[in-house]
Amino acid sequence: MLLCCLIHLHVFSQHQPKILFIGNSYTGVNDLPGLVMQVSNSAGDSIDVSSQSPGGQTLQNHSIPGSPSRMEIDKGIYDFVVLQEQSQIPSFTDIEVNAYYYPYVKSLDSAIKSANPCAKTVLYMTWGRKYGDVGNCAVWPPVCTYKGMDSLLRLRILNASDSIQCDVSPVSVAWRYVINHYPHIELYDMDGSHPSPAGSYLAACVFYTTLFKKDPINITFNFILNAALADTLRQAAKLAVYNEMEKWHIGNSDLKSGFTYHINYDSLSISFNNTSRNASNFKWYFGDGDSSSSEHPVHKYAGSGTYQVSLIANECGTQDTFLQDVKINETSILPATTRSFQPYPNPNNGWFTIPNQSDTIEAFDTKGGKIEITLKAENGHTEIYIPNYKGIVFIKVHSNHIIQYFKILVQ
Repeated sequence: MLLCCLIHLHVFSQHQPKILFIGNSYTGVNDLPGLVMQVSNSAGDSIDVSSQSPGGQTLQNHSIPGSPSRMEIDKGIYDFVVLQEQSQIPSFTDIEVNAYYYPYVKSLDSAIKSANPCAKTVLYMTWGRKYGDVGNCAVWPPVCTYKGMDSLLRLRILNASDSIQCDVSPVSVAWRYVINHYPHIELYDMDGSHPSPAGSYLAACVFYTTLFKKDPINITFNFILNAALADTLRQAAKLAVYNEMEKWHIGNSDLKSGFTYHINYDSLSISFNNTSRNASNFKWYFGDGDSSSSEHPVHKYAGSGTYQVSLIANECGTQDTFLQDVKINETSILPATTRSFQPYPNPNNGWFTIPNQSDTIEAFDTKGGKIEITLKAENGHTEIYIPNYKGIVFIKVHSNHIIQYFKILVQ
């Protein structure tokens, strides 16, 4: 069997996405949800936004059943729900993060999926404060500097994304890029914590890339910034985020079809291992007229040929197709129930006999690699010796236009 090509084909449903922002003043200052809508509209992608972002709120507060945020989530009308934690909590000690951050990310994600199984959670990766977390520096030194605090925020938010397989809007990544390359651009408000208009605009550009997987250079809306500054910030979002989307977990929640396979040498069937992500419905086409809806099918081909195997994965109106060409070299298959002989002894010490004189006899390891053997045919049978090998061996016997596979154990 030979792998010839790998192809992905994507089909997406088309409608105006509804996005709910849940957070606090980091989301509310400069009306980030409205900015995201304006930059998206200017790039030709229309969205509808809502927000629950009272000052000082934590995800723990937002997760309380009956709270305004939970009531909004429970409507089940949103395609994306953005979660922005209080700006310090993900940078706290491991004990505190395990108690006050991760559980509420999971709780809110569960509520989002319960209200709308097709909704996607997005974690808002906020930035370190300009001079670090001054109030907690004495008891937790890693947050004493901007970079120290920022690095912890990044680590914990990416970990949370992995735990629930959701996307991240890595605003802090673009933020650090601007600080390093354009230190004259002021991203902070006067308090050294909240975003300036430039900071919020940069965040909106990153959110556009996160939500649509598109280049922020397409954005034409400049907000209240001059054209040169707005263009610089779009370029920063492109270089730091758009060019490295997978690295920053953008697309973690996307549907992706895929599979691997292996040959079952004792039956000449193929076991397909479905590696698709974020999908629950599948359709296989094996290229010989047969199909299957199983998640991990086993298929047997009748003869030689090159077959294009396709797996179509479906979820929530989105479809992804993965194609592979496979080549079958064998001519026919003899079912195990009709075999006329068996190798003996089995198990053995490398010496065994096949009670048949065959056209060709070959041996393979469990990965399909060919194993060297010595053959001696006499008196209507074939003696076989496998030197310097221990373990399971598949023996291929080709006789009278019939191929049979046998599994033996060399001890």
